[in-house]
Parts: sequence; C-alpha cells; structure tokens
Amino acid sequence: MAKTTAAKVRHHYSAGTIIWEIIKYASVILCSFIAILPIVSCVITAAKTPEEYQTTNVMTPPANWLNFSNYLEAFKTANMGTAFRNSLIILVFVLLGSIIIGTQLAYVLNRFKFPGNALIRNMFTFAALLPGIAMQVVVYEIMTNLHLVNTMYGYIIMMCGTDVMSIYIYIQYFENLPVSLDESAFMDGASYFRIFYSILLPLLKPAIVTNLILKGVGVYNEYYCANLYLQDKRALCTVATSLYTFTGPLGSQYNMICAGVIMSLLPALIVFIALQNQIYSGVAAGAVKG
Repeated sequence: MAKTTAAKVRHHYSAGTIIWEIIKYASVILCSFIAILPIVSCVITAAKTPEEYQTTNVMTPPANWLNFSNYLEAFKTANMGTAFRNSLIILVFVLLGSIIIGTQLAYVLNRFKFPGNALIRNMFTFAALLPGIAMQVVVYEIMTNLHLVNTMYGYIIMMCGTDVMSIYIYIQYFENLPVSLDESAFMDGASYFRIFYSILLPLLKPAIVTNLILKGVGVYNEYYCANLYLQDKRALCTVATSLYTFTGPLGSQYNMICAGVIMSLLPALIVFIALQNQIYSGVAAGAVKG
C-alpha cells in the first residue's frame, strides 16, 4: 500500500513538473516571438518596392530580398550620415558628462555629511517623480533665455542635467565601498580629488557600465527634446529625428522608414556584439548590492 501511494505521488509530481516545464518554455517562445516579430516585419518591409508595399500585407515576403535601393534612398534623403555623426557627438559628450557629474555628486552626497544633504537627496527624488514633458515649458524658457535653443552644445548640456536615476545608482554603489579606503589614502597624504579619481572611480566600473547602457540607449533613441531644441533639421538632425523625414500629412513611406530603422539599429547591434562580455559582467556586478 505504501509503495502504491509513493508511486502515485511520484507520478503526480512528474506530471506537474512536466506541465510546469511546458508552460515555462511556451511562455519563453511566446515572448521571443512577440519581441522578434516587429524586427522581422521591419526587415521584410524595408526590402519591398513602393508598389509591393501598397499591394501586399506586412508579412508577405518581397520579390527581391537583396533590394538595397530603399536603404540607399533613405540614407541620402534623410541625411542619415549627418544624423549618425550628430548622434555620435551627442552620445560621447553626454555620457562623458554624465559620468563626471554623476559620480562626483554621488561621492559628495555619500561621503560628506553637511546641512542640506538629505534635502538635496529628497529633491532628486521629487525631480524623478515629475514627468519630463510637464517641465518642458520652464526648461524651454530657460534654454531660450540662455540662447541654447538650436545649438548642439545647448542640447548636450540639457541632456547632461537630466540624469537623476544614475546618481542614485552611484550613491547605492558608493555605500558598498568601505570608508576605510578614503581614510587610509587621506592619512597617506592624498587629497579628496586624488582619492576619488585614483581609488574610488576605478571601483565604480560596474555601476558606470550599467549607467552607460541605460543613458546611452535613452540618448540614442531620444526624439522629443531633439525635435524641440534642435530645430535645424538638416544640420542638427539626429538618428531619431531623421526617420521622420518620410512622414507627412499625405501619408508615410514605411518601406523607407523601416530601412532607416534597420540602419539605425546596426551601430547599437555592433557595439553590443563587440562588448557583450563587458556589458553582461558590468550589469551583473552593478545589480548586486553587498
């Protein structure tokens, strides 16, 4: 009797385990399909001629998969060479400024106790809760008064100043670094700047990698502020704003848009493939506290 009961328990346990494994793999396949479907449809549409796009549905394969005329036309018409150059300049300077400002500010807020420290942290929390679009009226007035509208450096300065979440990530990582490091270096005669740049900043590499990914993706894909403040759409276009060249009141050329989207994905894809080991290790280390 006991053996029969144990066999039934093992049978039910095995059946339950199998069902759970089926559910897990089915959910993974479903999520992967949902994530890949837009990219596949984009690749298909980018290879279609205007006539094919108008007469077929979005998942109908093109007659010629090697049709690169849309890519060439999109690159030329949307001025994507200038857009890639501008996006690269913005990305480099914004990420560099974000690292310098964010790490230094987090260092001061974490290592030095002074009146107003808690108030500054609370103000950052309050700023993170405010919707960015709701603040654009005030920000645009400030940018106009400082003559920073329609300038590359003005846009870069503005993007460097909207980095609240990265500051909190740096603060959380600083809390894991023992104060004894600072004290030992200070007793050896090192200044606060030397302690920060020579000792603490190299230890922030995982947090920096995490913030570079989050900030870099946001800056590269940012459209609203780029469209609002970089008003010269030819000389100051970015990758995100250049894709809207093919939209208009009379319709949108989605085969051109998809070709531009594919080209805009390639730089990020190349960077990810080349640095995936560093990215994975940096994100994993930056996500672990303690």
